[in-house]
Amino acid sequence: MIEPHAPAPLGVPRPRGEGGQNRSRLPVRPGTGRFLVLAGVFVCAACGLVYELELVALASYLIGDSVTQASVVLSVMVFAMGVGSLAAKRLRCRAAAGFGAVEAALALVGGCSAMALYAVFAWTGDWGGVWSGGPRCLLVAFSLAIGLLIGAEVPLLMELIQRIRRQDAGGAVADLFAADYVGALVGGLAFPLLLLPQLGQLTGALLTGAINAVAGGALVLGLFRRDLSRRGRRLLLVVNLVVLGVLAAAAVLVDDFERAARQAVYGGHVRVAVHSGLHEVVLSGGTHGRPLALFLDGRLRVSGLDERLYHEALVHPAMSGGPQARVLVLGGGDGLAAREVLRHPGVSRVDVIEPDPAVVRLARRDPALSALNGHALADPRVHVCTADVFRWLRHTRRTYDVVIADLPDPGSTASTKLYSQEFYGLSLRVLAPGGRLVVHAGPVTSRPRVFWTVEATIRAAGLRTAPYRVGGRASGPTKDPGRSPGAAAAPGDWGFVLAARTRPVLGLDPDAPRPRTLTEASLRADARGAARTRVPGLPPSTLVHPRYAG
Repeated sequence: MIEPHAPAPLGVPRPRGEGGQNRSRLPVRPGTGRFLVLAGVFVCAACGLVYELELVALASYLIGDSVTQASVVLSVMVFAMGVGSLAAKRLRCRAAAGFGAVEAALALVGGCSAMALYAVFAWTGDWGGVWSGGPRCLLVAFSLAIGLLIGAEVPLLMELIQRIRRQDAGGAVADLFAADYVGALVGGLAFPLLLLPQLGQLTGALLTGAINAVAGGALVLGLFRRDLSRRGRRLLLVVNLVVLGVLAAAAVLVDDFERAARQAVYGGHVRVAVHSGLHEVVLSGGTHGRPLALFLDGRLRVSGLDERLYHEALVHPAMSGGPQARVLVLGGGDGLAAREVLRHPGVSRVDVIEPDPAVVRLARRDPALSALNGHALADPRVHVCTADVFRWLRHTRRTYDVVIADLPDPGSTASTKLYSQEFYGLSLRVLAPGGRLVVHAGPVTSRPRVFWTVEATIRAAGLRTAPYRVGGRASGPTKDPGRSPGAAAAPGDWGFVLAARTRPVLGLDPDAPRPRTLTEASLRADARGAARTRVPGLPPSTLVHPRYAG
């Protein structure tokens, strides 16, 4: 809440005290001073929006469900800004000192927020009990603290800019908000285009905090130093130097911190950790008899303990009962689904559409992962394209005998559109006559509503379905962000939906080598097991009305 001051009537002396200090004695001309204050507003607004986006992005990576995390951060922060604006009214009589203190605190809290949130997730996630909600509680606490400090900026800056040259309230507010909104635009673009890809979450937040501290300290100590006592100037200088020292020390140690935190999350055998434009990709194990594990943003995507069970169940039922010359794999950049497809003698072409090129590079170059996938991506029949799966389906004019959707679980917000009625309509369009579609639909026993929503959505797109499940899933060394960070146990099964224009029959290709983990009898039993969990009457999920929450 902003309460700007109207100019005092002629002949009435300006009071001292609240909002009434005489015009500040500036070391520069008033026009230059006003420009410097607005430049400070610009920088502080950019930093504030970076803190906000950093909290949303990191919480989405660590906790999951980006819609919920964004809603929590934005709502709590906006509420706290209002409270901070009201609280700052008491500081207007000492606006320069108050603004300097607020910026130093904001730089320290905002700059260290990413490291603190990651530390709590990494080292307390397995403690259970009250600690299982630690990352969520800390997210709310940081949103509240940062919002309070950002909210306090505007009334104090309003007071400072009026001390340079008094003007009508409307003009002052317009100037202040113009600089604030333009700064927010720059911060909002700098975060995804510069800070995140070039520096990462942790270093980007620390650098933003350092810029924030320098901008706030330079504005007060350079432009409004005469409003402070000598002791106040020294104290503010020491505080800003301490904040910059803490941020610099954290920046020096950030690589060691990240390695230690990653080992706490993924175990002590991490071999590869890369930040692509889409994911944090981590490979652990795969040497000295340790099972390989591939993680994307903390989610276990491949485990050497049970990946064959998953990929055989995903691929082989779809490869029976019709033509199989042209196969499309949506996702599957690890090459494991392609490995199973290539076991069928009738295959002449396999197109793999993988959004993340980092996954494809690891599948081709990492010795353990390429050995696990049988060097499938080097087969001349396999053609890999790195592209957004939904967009690629919209523009392709090819048709396929088999379409295999090897995609992340539908429970995450990022994958919702890949389980929508529109997505299955596009998949139906690329199916050749007699073609089959198979979809990984998440666990059945632990999330039956999500599984059967996928099945209902596929039927709504005009396909007939044969749902089934396979059990025996091994629990991986992961904290699933879609679950409580303390819940390390993986679901006990995988669910799949086989679909075609006519009702598909579950079976296995008699001309292909027998799968190690599947038989036709076990497939029929798996289909009966899935049918017992059916949730009737579920509506389909669409792009504008997703239904995969929880």
